[in-house]
Amino acid sequence: MSEPSLSFFFFFIFFLFPAISDSSKCSIKGLPLVRNISELPQNDYGRGGLSHITIAGSVLHGMNEVEVWLQTFSPGSRTPIHRHSCEEVFVVLRGSGTLYLASSSHEKFPGKPQEYSIFSNSTFQIPVNDAHQVWNTNEDEDLQVLVIISRPPVKVFIYDSWFMPHTAAKLKFPYYWDEECLQPPPKDEL
Repeated sequence: MSEPSLSFFFFFIFFLFPAISDSSKCSIKGLPLVRNISELPQNDYGRGGLSHITIAGSVLHGMNEVEVWLQTFSPGSRTPIHRHSCEEVFVVLRGSGTLYLASSSHEKFPGKPQEYSIFSNSTFQIPVNDAHQVWNTNEDEDLQVLVIISRPPVKVFIYDSWFMPHTAAKLKFPYYWDEECLQPPPKDEL
């Protein structure tokens, strides 16, 4: 290798390569404190009608106690019937829809849910392990919510119906927006 080529090689290895690896989607190094929401990555994760943005996350941003999402549901779209072992708070930023909440989720199955109308500037919270579903029942407008969860990353149990036994619910972990970046813990056995 000639001397100029060798110099560039060492410059790349020691200065440019660390900057490239630190800017990967899963790195929190070099992440600016103030970020523009419209520049954050969004995805539907294979769920038509959903736009999900992790504003502050455990896996993407190193948060330990809370996680914040911005989710937009097109008319007719909804979350699956699900539960998780964390608290969840919703703030409805725009639109309207229906919250289905099975407060008796601690029986053998969620059971018939209660229906609550949700609307712009409303807020609601979901207790730990209560099965619920958020549905944009408005035919003319998107439903946009700010979601705050505790104890991230979240393990989600998904149900096919409100009368499906808890033992038959499907565990989804890591959840869709954590799949790319969540590293399995190191094994502590031989």
